[in-house]
Order: sequence, then structure tokens, then C-alpha cells
Amino acid sequence: MFGSPPSCLVVDDSAVVRKVARRILEAHGFAVEEANNGAVALESCHRHLPDVVLLDWNMPVMNGIEFLKALRQEYGPDRPLVVFCTTESEIRFIEEAIANGAQEFIMKPFDEEILMGKFAQIGMGA
Repeated sequence: MFGSPPSCLVVDDSAVVRKVARRILEAHGFAVEEANNGAVALESCHRHLPDVVLLDWNMPVMNGIEFLKALRQEYGPDRPLVVFCTTESEIRFIEEAIANGAQEFIMKPFDEEILMGKFAQIGMGA
């Protein structure tokens, strides 16, 4: 692939989750940025819109669904791609995420196979 590597913004209030996701994504050639809440993530998107966002639901300051709504209002329904990554397993959370513009949804804890499998489903790497 020529040009710049695909970019991913990892948004989670857990430094451990961000570190694990970063390690997996960088091993697959992604340029990774991190944010610890939705407000910081939105600022990051204003500086550089990533190709994909890995997004936690429950965070302080601005949670995942609030970030997603703001992101879609500013940038439209198609980019960046958004994969929710959360402990929320109830169907209503999944439905709300998809209804507000998320492309996919994965449960914590995740591993490399799960994460990269979802990214492959949305056309972002193997």
C-alpha cells in the first residue's frame, strides 16, 4: 500500500485498553492516536480526521454516544468509520450505537482476532 498508513483513534478512559488496542493496531500497520474521553476525541478529529474510531461507551466528560452524535453531525454518516468497543451487552445499546452511525460493535474484553476481524468486516485491514 502506498501513501500513509490507515489511522485509528482509540477512545477509552482506560489507559490499559488504549495500550492493548494500540499494540494490536500498530502491529497491523495502523497509525494510532488516543483520547481518554469524547471531548478530547472530538478535538483530535478536528486536528486530523482518522479513518476509523475505536470507541468506548462509558467515559467521563463526554461519553461514546455523545461523541458519536457530535461526530456524525459534523462529518456526516460515512466517515470516519466507528466501531464501538464496550462492556454494554444489552441489545438496546447496540441498536442505539448503530442508529447513531456506528458501523460495528464489539464487546470487551477483546483480543487481536476479534478486533481485526471487525475491522476487516468494515474494510479496514485484515
